[in-house]
Amino acid sequence: MTGQGTLKDWIGQTLQAELTPSFLDVVDESHLHAGHSGARPEGETHFRLDVVSAAFEGKSRVERHRLVNGALAPAFERGLHALALKARTPAEAG
Repeated sequence: MTGQGTLKDWIGQTLQAELTPSFLDVVDESHLHAGHSGARPEGETHFRLDVVSAAFEGKSRVERHRLVNGALAPAFERGLHALALKARTPAEAG
């Protein structure tokens, strides 16, 4: 994880490289968690992700979440506190 750009940008770039999604939406919801556990004044602690990828084919919901969390492990080590995650296959996305 480099120090350039926002965490949101890094998350998007990392998931593009790791999962080659056909759809990816990364939303920083940190402002909604101000004053809560894990929140920081500078934000970038809470994100909502919607990922559609063929990499999820044949995988359970837990396995899909592990793929995403594994790819984003460096961000958790640097202050990412929470992800709300929707991980679908292209067929599930319609």
